[in-house]
Amino acid sequence: MADEKALKLDVHDELGEIVIAPEVIEIISGIAASKVEGVYKMQGSFANNVTELLGRSVYGKGVYLSNTEDGIQVDAYVSVKYGVSVPKVATEIQQRIKQQVLFMTDVTLAQVNVHIVAVIPEKQEAVNLDELFDDNEDDNE
Repeated sequence: MADEKALKLDVHDELGEIVIAPEVIEIISGIAASKVEGVYKMQGSFANNVTELLGRSVYGKGVYLSNTEDGIQVDAYVSVKYGVSVPKVATEIQQRIKQQVLFMTDVTLAQVNVHIVAVIPEKQEAVNLDELFDDNEDDNE
């Protein structure tokens, strides 16, 4: 999104203009999507994953903006938890992103496209070997 220009808000004020970097909308969208129940994580790029390994949070990962003839379009790439209704989670993501971007920036998005890239199963608890192989020697004596 480096080629996109910053968004200038239509606020008529004698104090000056308000300009929002596109990365701000990506971050707002990423946080909004990750807060939806059923979302496991946002799907980031290799650079995002390396940055997270180094201990830094990447809030805009998995979200990409494009400026179309109709307006600003957001594409969100998401992994969901196994067992959730994918259409319900995707619809909630679309609504949450549109609401949060409008509320925080006064920018109306033309489209919010949700791409479900993975379904992640629940982690199973590790088997406790002490419980599995309980000492029954005391019972036999």
